[in-house]
Amino acid sequence: MKILILGSGQVGSTIATNLAQDNDVTIIDVDEQALKKIGSKLDVQTIVGNGASPVVLEMAGAADADLLLAVTRSDETNLLACKIAADVFNIPDRIARVRQSDYMEYALDKDDLENSLQIFGVTDSIHPEELVTDRLVALLSYNNALQVLTFADERAKMLVVEAHNGGLLVNKEISEINSHLPEGVDCQICAIYRNNRLIVPSAKTIIIEGDEVCFVADSRYVKTILRELRPLAQPTKRVMIAGGGNIGYRLAKQVENIYDIKIIENRAKRAEWLAENLDNALVLSGSATDENLLAHEYIDEIDVFCALTNDDENNIMSSLLAKDLGARRVLTIINRSRYVDLLEGNQIDTVVSPNLITIGHILAHIRRGDVVAVYPLRRGSAEAIEVVVHGTPETSALVGRRVSEVKWPNGCHFAALVRGDEVTMGHKEDAVMADGDHIIFFVSRRRVLRELEKLIQVKVGFFG
Repeated sequence: MKILILGSGQVGSTIATNLAQDNDVTIIDVDEQALKKIGSKLDVQTIVGNGASPVVLEMAGAADADLLLAVTRSDETNLLACKIAADVFNIPDRIARVRQSDYMEYALDKDDLENSLQIFGVTDSIHPEELVTDRLVALLSYNNALQVLTFADERAKMLVVEAHNGGLLVNKEISEINSHLPEGVDCQICAIYRNNRLIVPSAKTIIIEGDEVCFVADSRYVKTILRELRPLAQPTKRVMIAGGGNIGYRLAKQVENIYDIKIIENRAKRAEWLAENLDNALVLSGSATDENLLAHEYIDEIDVFCALTNDDENNIMSSLLAKDLGARRVLTIINRSRYVDLLEGNQIDTVVSPNLITIGHILAHIRRGDVVAVYPLRRGSAEAIEVVVHGTPETSALVGRRVSEVKWPNGCHFAALVRGDEVTMGHKEDAVMADGDHIIFFVSRRRVLRELEKLIQVKVGFFG
């Protein structure tokens, strides 16, 4: 596949790393030094120039490209490039990263806002602020979870949780979990990370305090299963948000009727705007790194402090200060991947990486086969993937076969199968896969993804 990527930032370069081995990739950017750095590491072509220029796109081979990925920091550049790619070069698939909500809120057909970006020739769009907000809402719903991932229209969830003494299963074998769970409740423990090393769990594996446990379950039973790994936590009631930008506002708007919300914004005019547009949130004008302001607003009574500004250093400092002053849990947005490695699980409870979330959403669009969702885990070294299987026993390597009959790639772990409202765990190896089933995988070795894609693809006969 011939792919053009506009933008050599963290999102663009990471996507290129994922695609370069099996595809003809060209990266376009105005930053010559960044392109040289990428070109020295990857087998890709690089072109210096504006990706929204027809001349530059032609130089990059747009005439015979299969996919345009416009992921620059400029919405306007991304949208104009997609329009040119559609009208001038007829590139079949055009994906744009779009931040500003204005572009999604206008359509020629007012009853069809979902397709508002069609006027720009966009076939698929990625909205980082929306994706990050959804992830934050999920994290607020489950106390102390490091990750909360949803699958099959929220019928199944995967959580990553640090095990603590007081959990019913801690210091016991995984096989004992059934003695604690109510009848009909089940889960699949997909992976355990102990001192940053992966343990592929078996029934005899003993979970110890500090283990980072990844499990999948029917969404209805997740909170019951959390009791196996941690003591019951007091429910979240009071939330303080540092930063009233797009993400801070979106989060406050979504949860202001669920929790007691305080939102701190340093820009006076933005604080006034927030006060006018939020109904039940208390808006504070000031800095989240102001110790006196935090103390005056009873930071020691806050259940969750969310640092959501656009500045990594500001988020880190305000989070450390809030934690030191008594906030029970701290949740922080960090853009630089190196910072994520250093901070998560130490002074800061949960780190959210907008770039990794965006990358996962893009990968779901471009992976072969019917891939519904891709979630990078462990800073991108592992993935959780949801696919839909199609075909018949004659045209599919999966349909009509038991889980135990399939030779899964080494490092690819079958986590769960979702059919209708029924969620079947991966340890039930007699389950037979059928057309339309949603299957959830935990992939600990990303280099086996190509083998997994081959397994889920339908043979040509299915379409004949």
